Amino acid sequence: MDDSAVDTKVEWREWGPEAFGRAAGSGKPVLLSLWAPWSEDCREMDRTTYSEPRIAANVNDGFVPVRVNVDRHPRVRDRYNMGGFPSTVFTTPEGTVLTGATFLGVDGFREILDAVRRTWDAKGTEAGSVPRQLSDSEPPGGELSARAEEHMVEQLLAAYDDEFGGWGTDVKFPLPRTIEFALVRARDQATRTLDAVQNRLLDTYDGGFYRFSHNRNWGSPQREKLVDENAALVRAFAHGYRYTGEESYRETAERTVEYLTTDLWTGDAFAASQGGDDSYYRLEATEREDADPPSVDETVFAGHNGVAVDGLLTYAAYTDDERAQRYAERARDHVVSELVGEDGGVVHFGDPETGAVGETGLLTAQARTLAGLATSASVLGEPGPAEAVADYTLERLQAESGAFRDGPTEGEGLLDRPLHPLDTNVDAADALLDWWLLTDDERYREAAREALSAFAGATDRMGVEVATYASAVARLRDPQVVAVGTEAGTDLHRAALRLVDHETVVSPDDDRADDGEAVVVSDGDVTGRADSPAELEAVLTG
Repeated sequence: MDDSAVDTKVEWREWGPEAFGRAAGSGKPVLLSLWAPWSEDCREMDRTTYSEPRIAANVNDGFVPVRVNVDRHPRVRDRYNMGGFPSTVFTTPEGTVLTGATFLGVDGFREILDAVRRTWDAKGTEAGSVPRQLSDSEPPGGELSARAEEHMVEQLLAAYDDEFGGWGTDVKFPLPRTIEFALVRARDQATRTLDAVQNRLLDTYDGGFYRFSHNRNWGSPQREKLVDENAALVRAFAHGYRYTGEESYRETAERTVEYLTTDLWTGDAFAASQGGDDSYYRLEATEREDADPPSVDETVFAGHNGVAVDGLLTYAAYTDDERAQRYAERARDHVVSELVGEDGGVVHFGDPETGAVGETGLLTAQARTLAGLATSASVLGEPGPAEAVADYTLERLQAESGAFRDGPTEGEGLLDRPLHPLDTNVDAADALLDWWLLTDDERYREAAREALSAFAGATDRMGVEVATYASAVARLRDPQVVAVGTEAGTDLHRAALRLVDHETVVSPDDDRADDGEAVVVSDGDVTGRADSPAELEAVLTG
């Protein structure tokens, strides 16, 4: 149990069969506290609401209180999230939802306790319901077409904030993958958003990016720093540098790499996150020197490290940055040796302090690990167990509809109900497309096509937050790979990495090219050949 929970007066239980069995045996509803170790709001609710003696006594007497770390239990998070963390969820002993909210102060919590008690006394388990995303078992399938990309470009134009940059008119998230989509379709939007993120969300003293801003001018940041979000921004700034030559983008990526490889480095791999203590981050630079920084969650998540490997190697490909490459290799090797099984099943996390490990075969871990290994194959010529990870994902997680399940369909509460999350399906399809272009194995192209088709019926309802769906469809419809007939690291291979657009894959030591040659392959057809960096540039830009 986390220290913040222990300090409250609530008698918390871990998520699992014991807690739900006790609820069933006692006839009491369950109180789920979904918390994140990086969330200051979660700690505040512990310090105030859950530490109030009368509230704690009411909870302990009338409910079975269960504490869930949402980073370690993403399947629970995605089924019970009330819109942010903390999420306070009341369920039946079977796990169906009675009601819920996010942060609740003392007065608000008293009110919801009274309301739940009245409902439970009047209706019992009949008051529970299943969230809509779980009751709709099949995603909205359809035919893939150019409309996906056209629609997303329209969404960029409609949602873009001309005054402050970014997309939306309220809360502003950096949306690194949306920036990447815009870099080749609406570059001014992309670069102005990079500028805003760089100027308003970057911690200029300690390094690293804050998560988001509470207002449209980027002026009220939420201070947590998550390794996967920071690594994704390294990649976005690296791509920004590749397209514009803007030195500040390279410097920002470099500074973030330094933060990741110092503050968020465990000694073996990348730690999960650093907390968002607002009082610390408001200190002047000289004051911070004498203050304790927010704590770091040193849990090593396989998928988070996959994102980090992807981001750091992308930056290294453009800059030859030795530090980024070295730490990416170390993180990759740790994940492969400690968290990837011989069958390709990826263990969600490892806790270096306690030795605890997570579930095997979660879609988010499989997809992100595959993406990192595919980038390792492209940049370093070292794919590791990428094929096994890809095959495990196809064999264990792809449903008849073509969509991928988020993990095993088993467990307490609502975990036995399948969930097909769009964003994670897109991650999986995108990684499979990379692996197909690297291997020329049609199985992976077909699996990616099926996954994307499974959501094609919802294309016109998609917002800019899932711009990667549109880019993945575009890559599937018009795929391009540069096959290089030299090993990784040669001048020709390095030139290919720097010359292609970021949606094209570079494949070193590839049999599709003769020795010492680079071949441009567009949808299976050779469209250009070159045996020097200069010739390759002429082919790609001609």
